[in-house]
Amino acid sequence: MSISTDVRTVCEPDSAATRQCPSDATFRSILFPVASGDMGLEVTDQPPCFVDLNLDQIVAAIVSKRDENVLRPIFHSTFRNEHIVRHRLAVFADLERPEVLPHFPEFCETMQSVKANLAYLEKIGCKCHRNLVFLHAVSLYTQSVGTLLERLQAVSLHSDGLKYLRAYLADYAHSSAFTSLVAETADLQGNLSKITYSTLFRGDKVTVRKYASEPDYTVTILDRFARFREGKIEAPALPRPKDSLSLNHIEEGILEFVGRLHPREFTALADFVRRHSDFIDETIARFDREIDFYLAYLALIDPLKQTGLPFCHPDVSTSCKETEVCSSFDLALAIKLTREQSAIVTNDFHLNSAERLIVVSGPNQGGKTTFARMFGQLHFLAGLGCPVPGAHAKLFLADHVFTHFEREEDITNLRGKLEDELLRLHRSCESMTPDSVVVLNEIFNSTSLDDQIFLSTKILQHLISIDAIGVCVTFIDALSTLSDKTVSMVSTVAADDPSRRTFEIVRRPADGLAYALSLADKRGVTYRQLRERIRP
Repeated sequence: MSISTDVRTVCEPDSAATRQCPSDATFRSILFPVASGDMGLEVTDQPPCFVDLNLDQIVAAIVSKRDENVLRPIFHSTFRNEHIVRHRLAVFADLERPEVLPHFPEFCETMQSVKANLAYLEKIGCKCHRNLVFLHAVSLYTQSVGTLLERLQAVSLHSDGLKYLRAYLADYAHSSAFTSLVAETADLQGNLSKITYSTLFRGDKVTVRKYASEPDYTVTILDRFARFREGKIEAPALPRPKDSLSLNHIEEGILEFVGRLHPREFTALADFVRRHSDFIDETIARFDREIDFYLAYLALIDPLKQTGLPFCHPDVSTSCKETEVCSSFDLALAIKLTREQSAIVTNDFHLNSAERLIVVSGPNQGGKTTFARMFGQLHFLAGLGCPVPGAHAKLFLADHVFTHFEREEDITNLRGKLEDELLRLHRSCESMTPDSVVVLNEIFNSTSLDDQIFLSTKILQHLISIDAIGVCVTFIDALSTLSDKTVSMVSTVAADDPSRRTFEIVRRPADGLAYALSLADKRGVTYRQLRERIRP
């Protein structure tokens, strides 16, 4: 391990003009700015909007093969705070650089080995064996801290989060407690590595004794069999090394006897274990858990970026509701289609000035629901401080994302489908604020057209009155002209074949065909259905 002795300023060693880290600020979390203190996580349970927006699928893919007990609460907790979101986006920007990113997975992998060794201690009955595994865990830990600091000092960092981390690591690595731990660990490992002993096997009896300079029979055996060699033979590939600290009961018994033969070294080891039972620094342990938020998300989107799909750092605001998104897509669908090597259609949208609600109409199976999910995903991911799908994004930070998608009728609540839908919407409307984002997908489909128009109009008028922003998927064209706050977008079809969907949602007045197409599809008289029936 190599730790630099230069502890002057580690916030940005490559640029004297860079702002220095305040001496009175203490790094505690990579998720939150130093000035904000420990904000904590707001949500542990899965938010209600997750299933409707397929965010549950996205988070499941992110936490796969990782510690989901740590990651899920982080991905469930959005913040309506520009400072926190920009802090995280800056960390993402640093980690997206190839000269920075590789250092952190290596650190996390080593820390995982440390934790695995500590967990293994509980399964070990032999005291000497247990103490050696503990010493190995301490050695891995000190090496990981020193290596990470050394590598971070060698690169330029731009985000406050990683600058403060580097400053904290420098202070910690040069503290008397840590340097003493490093020195003690090295001394113990050095002394233990010098121990020699002999074993004598007679039947099922093993004798362990001090090494008495007996000859090494390996050399003798190789020399005697040298004449039988037929030529230079290429040595076989070495097998993957096993964990040398994993011992069977015979090996543990031998180690116990070795400990008795060398009491001074093993007594010093036992004293070391007793004095350093809590050797992992609390802040570093927290960083090890939290950095996986960034690494896991980057690992998820990297295959998509490799295919050419764009991701960007959104321009966020808690006051300006003007929205602009270019070349975005449904992240959950993109993950699925990328695995299937299928094409992904991107879409744009914007809300200018007083515009608040996008009303999406058009033929069925034209991408309207996917567009609505994309809208909700963008705002939720922005609240997490993550890069979002798209070439460019300007987004409003919401306090909550409310969704309303069709549900199967629940016969256990003794309510009809319409009544259940009204009750769910009523609860949502009571909780909505002017800072909320709302995603409505084909509401009130279970009732007549007149009732659907009446009820949908009431809901949208409520959203308009509280000045919330959102998207509403519907075949009722009149909803797009309720006020100057509504915007019409339409799913399109191929000009030469009305049955072929383009999955592009464009900003234009509703063409009056959405309900007709929906009714025709229901009655089985669409262009495609008729062609299939009359085909020779």
